[in-house]
Amino acid sequence: MADDAAQVAAAYFRAWRAKDFTTLRALLADEDFSYTGPLARLDDADACRDSLARLAPVTTDLVIRRTFAAGDDVTTWLDLHTTIAEPTEVANWMHVENGRITGIRTVYDPRALLSLAGPSTDA
Repeated sequence: MADDAAQVAAAYFRAWRAKDFTTLRALLADEDFSYTGPLARLDDADACRDSLARLAPVTTDLVIRRTFAAGDDVTTWLDLHTTIAEPTEVANWMHVENGRITGIRTVYDPRALLSLAGPSTDA
């Protein structure tokens, strides 16, 4: 089971890095999905996809540092690279059920992104 969840998480980050938001959306559960992070709480997979798509023009890379999988849960430590701030360290926890992501929780310091990007950044 952990391998499956880790594969789904890896596919999510590959899609995000490639700015392939159709594939990314297909990895998110249609029902009972939630995202919680420093700048947003979303209960809709489409809203999550849209939020990441709005960040896409300034996103230059996602550097995965470490991934930990246990059962249906995957935690990934990564650096979010953008054109508007120094790389931002992010801890990203996902819960996967039946091959789809049902929950994402992120922890990061948004101050550099907010000070340069303005109030519209919400991912």
